[in-house]
Amino acid sequence: MPLHNHLPSNLDEVDLIIAGGGSAGCIVAGRLAAADPNLHILLIEGGRNNYNDPNVIHAALGPLNLAPEKKMAIFYKTVREEQLAGREMVVPSGGILGGGSSINAALYTRAQRSDYDAWDTEGWSAEELWPYLKKLETYYGDGKPEHHGFEGPIHMSDGNFRSKALMEDLLEAAAAVGYPEIKDLQDLVSNNGFSRWLRTVSPEGRRQDSAHGFVHPLLADGKHPNLHVLVEHQVVRVLFDEQKRTVGVELVANPIHQDIPSTVEKRVVRARKMVVVSAGACGSPSILERSGVGSTEVLTRAGIPQVVDLPGVGHDYQDHHLIITAYKASLHKDETIDIFLNGSVTVEQALADGNKMLGWNGTDVAAKIRPKDEDIASMGPEFQTAWNRDFRDNPNKPLMFTGMFGGSFGVQGTYGPDQYISVADYTMYPYSRGHLHVTGPNIADPLDFRLNFFTDEGDIDIKQLTWGYKNSREIMRRSTFYRGELASTHPAFPPNSKARLVDLNAPLFEGDRSVIKNLEYSPDDDRAIEAFLRRAVQTTWHSLGTNKMAPREKMGVVDKDLNVYGIERLKVVDLSIAPGNVGGNTNNTAMMIGEKGADIIAKDLGIVLSSSGALT
Repeated sequence: MPLHNHLPSNLDEVDLIIAGGGSAGCIVAGRLAAADPNLHILLIEGGRNNYNDPNVIHAALGPLNLAPEKKMAIFYKTVREEQLAGREMVVPSGGILGGGSSINAALYTRAQRSDYDAWDTEGWSAEELWPYLKKLETYYGDGKPEHHGFEGPIHMSDGNFRSKALMEDLLEAAAAVGYPEIKDLQDLVSNNGFSRWLRTVSPEGRRQDSAHGFVHPLLADGKHPNLHVLVEHQVVRVLFDEQKRTVGVELVANPIHQDIPSTVEKRVVRARKMVVVSAGACGSPSILERSGVGSTEVLTRAGIPQVVDLPGVGHDYQDHHLIITAYKASLHKDETIDIFLNGSVTVEQALADGNKMLGWNGTDVAAKIRPKDEDIASMGPEFQTAWNRDFRDNPNKPLMFTGMFGGSFGVQGTYGPDQYISVADYTMYPYSRGHLHVTGPNIADPLDFRLNFFTDEGDIDIKQLTWGYKNSREIMRRSTFYRGELASTHPAFPPNSKARLVDLNAPLFEGDRSVIKNLEYSPDDDRAIEAFLRRAVQTTWHSLGTNKMAPREKMGVVDKDLNVYGIERLKVVDLSIAPGNVGGNTNNTAMMIGEKGADIIAKDLGIVLSSSGALT
């Protein structure tokens, strides 16, 4: 069955509609279509087709995918937030078939065991989720075989390139600060160390996204005419009958990709069995609210007739709080990914030359880490209380993700020809919560979207990110490549500060990294860091929690089987159902939710899914 960018006139009814072709939605579509050739499925994606797109399959080009002119991402704009230096923020989300898995940083990062156990939902403990985590992957890394899968559509490997000298040096610098190398940080248990990070990239250097893994093979093999894929179309709302049973969806062509009049007619496709909303933590609550499922206050204000009063929709928005800082580095221009980001080497040139760096995501070294006792004490009594309550007796729970990127990720094009290493620090479990709600019945209506970063009681989120910045800076200072900081990406310390920025011509040490003493930060320095964080903190585009799986009386939107409360034959299967945050990049969790969701739907429909990770 070919992929369509226009709705065929005869495709007005199917068995199952999936609204959103992202990381989870593609898995649901692929698993169910492969299992039952009689189940007719329509997968609707607002973005364009990603098949063999060089910007997708070459992980080195990932940072360029967020450029608006690429039309590969959706940009959700927030209201202006005073605690974030008065900024209006923009949260990207995948806007192409495969969703975030097609355009993200391609880091293979699982959550921790304690994350899933804390969801406190029958069927969703870490032990019960192991089969789905293993089913989706073909694993090429270190670690115990029982922790990984070896037959799934998504490959997890080194890829075909590592910047080995940089990787080894950064691992030694981290060890000098007290963080050991851990062979497998993705076994759900290991914590508090650095690792030679694997990627969602095949050993040959090709990005592994959920569309290429789960959907395109079925479209190409000629054996699955039951799978219909419609791209460049957006679901406006889900439709219900008088008994609150789901009967279909209303959709419209996406004007970003198609030249259509503003008055274009909406189309309706009916669903005989079920509709699955899988548009992500920003897209799915909007679809539900436009459908009349949400809080009375929100829907009344938006002028949308209410079908079900469900105040949890759009509530409890969560993300990881990210800062990216850049350090000057003594590296050759061919040792960082900047050759692609600044255009000095084109994709065509790289392919002609057989340049394996195209398969590199720039990140060879990253970590899940916790602070030392003296660091905890230095962050004040409020942080100590939070630590004692939520972290001290749970060594499985990291505080911070720190990743080193060979290049100028997030700040490219703002300075000269020097080489840089960028460091991404994000807090795993921020305490702040935001919200996202529609303001009208149409897709084009603006959102009432607040991140609410740094609004938690006691400023715990500021304190933990302050520690993360100081800690990663100490690691970088112990690298032989370190030549100082790029000032525009760091706090503006007072002129007499002992922690002021430097510009070097040589490393801080000769042979022995232990001679380096930690920087001293004064109260004025800490105030400078806080001011920097407020103006520099950004989304990690790890949005989740806006349709959380929880009891209805606790602001839940879906039950353990992902059914939307109060509606029949409607499920949500994406990161919006996550009841709590996870200790790492979220795409692996999104894919796991897709696998688990496919299994739940199959059981509801009387379909038997293969226990093997192989798609067919």
